[in-house]
Amino acid sequence: MITYSSENIAFPKIKRRETSAWIRRVAAAHGKKVGEIGYLFCDDEKILEVNREFLQHDYYTDIITFDYCEGNTLNGDLVISLDTVRTNAEQQDTNYNEELHRVIIHGILHLCGINDKGPGEREIMEQEENKALEMLIN
Repeated sequence: MITYSSENIAFPKIKRRETSAWIRRVAAAHGKKVGEIGYLFCDDEKILEVNREFLQHDYYTDIITFDYCEGNTLNGDLVISLDTVRTNAEQQDTNYNEELHRVIIHGILHLCGINDKGPGEREIMEQEENKALEMLIN
């Protein structure tokens, strides 16, 4: 089950059913199935609070992924700052909805085992994000 909620900010204009189906397709493409996934859309202040409390990081970010996966079943909580998504979209001169979907699937790709911190990993993550975005049917 995939759930969506928001805190301190208006809920984004996403199509929940279509987005959930897309997430399942991307997971399946990586040999995974979706278990319990919870999205929390929030503002910068909330994600900073989460980052400080759980990761001891004192900075804003677009997404924090908490991984509770078991075997090939994806389970996790994903916290997304819509403020940072909007800022990133503006800085990269890209469409806000595309950037939002990129971040939504970024967390799922982390749950699938794709990292983006080590040498060469960012490029692999971007390739996988682009492949996933191509699978999105709007």
